[in-house]
Amino acid sequence: MAPKGKVYRGSVKDFQGFDANQDAEALYNAMKGFGSDKEAILDLITSRSNKQRVEICQAYKSLYGKDLIADLKYELTGKFERLIVSLMRPPAYSDAKEIKDAISGVGTDEKCLIEILASRTNQEIHDLVAAYKDAYERDLEADIVGDTSGHFKKMLVVLLQGAREEDNVVSEDLVEQDAKDLLEAGELKWGTDEAQFIYILGRRSRQHLRLVFDEYLKIAGKPIERSIRGELSGDFEKLMLAVVKCIRSTAEYFAERLYKAMKGLGTRDNTLIRIMVSRSEIDMLDIREVFRTKYDKSLYNMIKEDTSGEYKKALLKLCGGDDDAAGEFFPEAAQVAYRMWELSAVKVELRGTVQPAGDFNDDGDAQVLRKAMKGLGTDEGAIIEVVTKRSNAQRQQILKAYKAHYGRDLMADLKSELSGSLAKLILGLMLTPAQYDAKQLRKAVEGAGTDESVLIEIMATRNNREIRAINEAYQEAYHKSLEDDLSSDTSGHFKRILVSLALGNRDEGPENLTQAHEDAKKLADVSSNDSSDSLETRFLSILCTRSYPHLRRVFQEFIKMTNHDVEHAIKKRMSGDVRDAFVAIVRSVKNKPAFFADKLYKSMKGAGTDERTLTRIVISRSEIDLFNIRGEFIDLFDKSLHHMIEKDTSGDYRKALLALCGGED
Repeated sequence: MAPKGKVYRGSVKDFQGFDANQDAEALYNAMKGFGSDKEAILDLITSRSNKQRVEICQAYKSLYGKDLIADLKYELTGKFERLIVSLMRPPAYSDAKEIKDAISGVGTDEKCLIEILASRTNQEIHDLVAAYKDAYERDLEADIVGDTSGHFKKMLVVLLQGAREEDNVVSEDLVEQDAKDLLEAGELKWGTDEAQFIYILGRRSRQHLRLVFDEYLKIAGKPIERSIRGELSGDFEKLMLAVVKCIRSTAEYFAERLYKAMKGLGTRDNTLIRIMVSRSEIDMLDIREVFRTKYDKSLYNMIKEDTSGEYKKALLKLCGGDDDAAGEFFPEAAQVAYRMWELSAVKVELRGTVQPAGDFNDDGDAQVLRKAMKGLGTDEGAIIEVVTKRSNAQRQQILKAYKAHYGRDLMADLKSELSGSLAKLILGLMLTPAQYDAKQLRKAVEGAGTDESVLIEIMATRNNREIRAINEAYQEAYHKSLEDDLSSDTSGHFKRILVSLALGNRDEGPENLTQAHEDAKKLADVSSNDSSDSLETRFLSILCTRSYPHLRRVFQEFIKMTNHDVEHAIKKRMSGDVRDAFVAIVRSVKNKPAFFADKLYKSMKGAGTDERTLTRIVISRSEIDLFNIRGEFIDLFDKSLHHMIEKDTSGDYRKALLALCGGED
């Protein structure tokens, strides 16, 4: 069933000992009389390959003179009927039916068109066009042209030709030229040359485009997806993003589609059915593994939680297994992880959203702030305008100017005039970064209970210079060492990790390939019985001391060696705070802005808002990489940080956060 030389990655295989007449008889008996044996129907149909199901249809007609699909439609109902009937059609005819439904009647299901046409191979497109003509006696291109418009229509027509280059011979010169042409057609042009995007993304081979995307990241300093979001819009933007995702990894694209079909309230059953049917004999095992890696839960379990009845049973059979139980890790997921590591190694300029004010006047700002707090009431808007539009260094000058001009402590005045979340945000901005981090760490360890998540977030993401500054600020503010407080408030391997990080002594040199290979071997070794060289000790000695460039190389070597992503290995082999600390270090090394984007999203999703986390990250990253965090946020969650803050907060607190956020993406 798999092409010659390629390992079969579907979840549904040919049934051994297959007998079309016997199966046709079993289905006839399952539908005979009053009611139908749905269990027997789903068991049989989901355990036969599509080729075998087609033979069963023919045998059924020969034996009983009836159309099996028509009988199944009559006997079954709802989502279960749609799923079973879809399985009975050959893949090209199933795609043809989906597209016909997408463009029939009022409105068009653009998402269905995008999914099918962006993901299919040349041969699959040719088969689809022929099946559409055969089933509906209509020309697919003419129908799509009549139902769509603009650049969206043009790109769909290009994809419908099934003419993507298929040779794996890649010209470095052409790769560089295409990357340059895409940059000049979008980011460097007033307006956008959509035709250039259509030509390159619609015609070039997959292997060639993957290299173009890598080259684009190097010369543009951002992934191609981010430029597409900024330069294109509407359905055309969505189509081009889908094409890019499928070029990078079709399995990853479908894993994301399946996740979105089931997350939140309600299930997009049409999408779920279409993908489970169409990929069950192509790459379902790859989709499952990428799903498990990206979303920390198995596709099997998500289907189990989100569906019910015979419909659920049939989907689970097509899924083919629970990766939470198996704990395995297949090559496609490793390749996705490896690609992420390689992309993270590309130098991208880090940018904050708060810049020093150009016409800065510390005494003038001090006067504005005094006026905003004098007399009855407080002008919060004026305070927000000054504090959020000045760099931290400028705020320190304002503190001194305020004291010199009025003989008063600006921090004390702000504290007495402001309240709630806004007060915490404004007061946090007035501290130096080291003072602010020291204060957050102090709060995390004092009193009853310890906030381990804050300790992990700060200690795992700060560089040596920042850690040393925090140590000094902590000693000055609380008259005791940070290391002593961490030691007395934590224990075991978790304490050792924090103490190691608190030294601010991480190597800052480049990667060493020989050493990286040895380090990866140490991390991968599960056979050591030496208690002095425990798994946690080995991970600590490498993750807490090696430089970021070196660790990226270690993680790449680890994937080559084990077919596992190091984060997956940590989650499988460790637990609790130790696991969380190591995962935070790995994610920080891999892509620090993405780590913070994920934390920000989790602080606002669902009921209620974790304002402490939201405030802490926005303050601490506003002059370092909040602009990059915004980019990662929209890439990861398909919504802007600005939009989520606007929706999830209110009043002057929202106004100040949005000013720090620095813009809508």
